[in-house]
Amino acid sequence: MPSRKDFPHPDLRLTISIVRTGRIWRSIVDEHLRQLGHSASRMEVMATIYFSPPFTTQIQIAKRVGIEGPTLTRTLDMLEADGLVERLPDPSDRRNKHLRVTEKGVDALNDIMEIAEKLRARLLADMSAEDVNVANKLLSLMQERLDEGLPPLEGEE
Repeated sequence: MPSRKDFPHPDLRLTISIVRTGRIWRSIVDEHLRQLGHSASRMEVMATIYFSPPFTTQIQIAKRVGIEGPTLTRTLDMLEADGLVERLPDPSDRRNKHLRVTEKGVDALNDIMEIAEKLRARLLADMSAEDVNVANKLLSLMQERLDEGLPPLEGEE
């Protein structure tokens, strides 16, 4: 156990900072999107559907967003009721549904992304492109390791 004077050590500080930054960012985005009747979760789902290849299934979207199927289903139910996304039957497997952002959804997503971009510009103001690239590289590696399952520690199997 590290001593109190060394707490938190850099590795722990990094993981705490990642979690805390994500929570605060999401809260700020939610606060601003609420004015439009949207949320960060709706933004994530709609953007993931919009930027995914055609005929991407609901299961694939849930994995990309990093949420469980039932959570995605509830969000999709609301988005579909608002006319922002639609579920299309998979002609080769009726159990699967393909997702598509509707024209109304594209308009809403544009409004959402405009707000998110203004917030992002404020967050990253005065940060160099090099710093952003280094952070992206580090976070991408961490996400890859988490997606694949953490590698074992030396001497561990």
